[in-house]
Amino acid sequence: MIHLAGPALLVAVLAGAGVYGVLARRNAVLVLIGAELLLAAAGVLFVLGTALPAGGLGSPGLLDPTISARPADPLVSGQVATIMLITIAAAEIGLALAVVLLLFRARATSDLTAVRELGEASPSYTDHPDAVTGGSLP
Repeated sequence: MIHLAGPALLVAVLAGAGVYGVLARRNAVLVLIGAELLLAAAGVLFVLGTALPAGGLGSPGLLDPTISARPADPLVSGQVATIMLITIAAAEIGLALAVVLLLFRARATSDLTAVRELGEASPSYTDHPDAVTGGSLP
């Protein structure tokens, strides 16, 4: 049986790198990579939770090998949750990359500090009726 410290350390490293990528980066693509690292850490944590003994890390079965471990989960819920997480992450990254591409087309940059003002709520927003009606107003 694999020791649980290795995967737990992997989760901590992935989560730390993901948080750093989301909070410290200005490029939109690198922020998305940080979010994907956070989702990967959650997936590893789901699988790690399936490998825990019945009473958790403080259970006597973890310290005393003569005590039998809990029976294997026939539903493998941690693995199923990880597959669902991967599916949701794939959909999220597809949608997020489409938004970043449209943002780059509109503003010619993927720097998030340069695009703080977006949409009609922005003080620098100007309404262009030509863009909506094609140049002719009724």
